[in-house]
Amino acid sequence: MHNAVSHNDPCASSEAIQFHYDVGNDFYQLWLDPTMTYSCAFWQGDENLETAQRNKIDWHLQHSGIQPGERLLEIGGGWGGLLDRAINHIGVKHATSLTLSQAQAEWIRNRQLPNVDVRLESWFAHTPDTLYDGIVSVEAFEAFARPDQTDEEKLEGYKTFFQSCHRWLRPGGRLSLQTITYEKLGRDWNHHISEKVFPDEDLPHLEEIVTAARGFFEIELLRNDRAHYVRTLRCWLSNLRAKKSEAIEMVGAEKVAIYEKYLGLVLVGFYTGTMNLARISLRRIDSRGGWS
Repeated sequence: MHNAVSHNDPCASSEAIQFHYDVGNDFYQLWLDPTMTYSCAFWQGDENLETAQRNKIDWHLQHSGIQPGERLLEIGGGWGGLLDRAINHIGVKHATSLTLSQAQAEWIRNRQLPNVDVRLESWFAHTPDTLYDGIVSVEAFEAFARPDQTDEEKLEGYKTFFQSCHRWLRPGGRLSLQTITYEKLGRDWNHHISEKVFPDEDLPHLEEIVTAARGFFEIELLRNDRAHYVRTLRCWLSNLRAKKSEAIEMVGAEKVAIYEKYLGLVLVGFYTGTMNLARISLRRIDSRGGWS
């Protein structure tokens, strides 16, 4: 068994998370789809953004292996679109959602989804009451390391995450993970985003994820879907520009300009391969011994 060397939470601070997500639910509602899903969609044809986001949710639920009557953990719950689908479409028995955004937590609670426990806490502080049957984490992994950490500290934090998920899952359980990754460049690729949009966060490299998961999870499937993010970002940017006057009234011209620039920069980043979008299906390794 690997032992984590760090006793401090490796994640971005709750203040940094709230700086981004607590701009206002109404603001995000202007330019996201009706499911309020703020992550890369899964495009299969000529569908609209809402359908593509449901495709993505269904992909992750499928690859988490979750079945009716089972228990699901979602790390980074967003505004509850995946929870809604898990409860009302899959029929899970219970779902726990972890978030560091007060605004998102209140939004999910106001949806009054049955058998959902929304916790305002980091995965690092999470102590489950019982084992989960499946885990999903969609674009929360980007906040599991900070720019002030060394490469070694960053990797140890990732190892602690996979070790924790391994401990929380029943034998045979699965983890479905989606994250943006560095590709051509690294931490200093754009200061506008790191300083004005996502402070205190650092993207992983794909090899760091693979190394950190070793011994805890078998990677069953890996997709690079950066082209899917280009299309998703084009939809968001188009929506924001169409509602620009309303957005300015809501949060001010400066904040809207920051978001418009950020969405455009990230779109270029995915288009050029500066960043990639990884979707990874992982199976818990139940036997950690050698040949028998």
